[in-house]
Amino acid sequence: MKFERIFTGAPWETQIGYCRALKAGSQIFVTGTAPIDHQGNVVAPGDAYTQARRCLEIIQAALHDLGAASKHIVRTRMFTTDISRWAEYGRAHREFFGQHPPATTLVEVQALIEPEMLIEIEAEAILGQS
Repeated sequence: MKFERIFTGAPWETQIGYCRALKAGSQIFVTGTAPIDHQGNVVAPGDAYTQARRCLEIIQAALHDLGAASKHIVRTRMFTTDISRWAEYGRAHREFFGQHPPATTLVEVQALIEPEMLIEIEAEAILGQS
């Protein structure tokens, strides 16, 4: 089986030893994606909606680099430090996926790698005829 990896230059990729996304056959696995800009700074501290949108934009870019699109995502997992803001995360998720909603999970965690981060999202996609 052929493996293809995408790296985005996030500082943790080299420090921890992971890639943003990995394509194995027709499956794509996108690692937990935090709301950072191209310099590695946290985007929109305190803004749950904008942070969720940023995570999804980074995921979309990684998928694009592997020949996929958001419609190929079959599952997301959202990890948040404040689950009471579920409606804000949910609005971003719903708007992003539109008519192609994946299976998803939303859970609260104690902390993420940077205190300003409210959410981290991972995704799985399957390429096929669509």
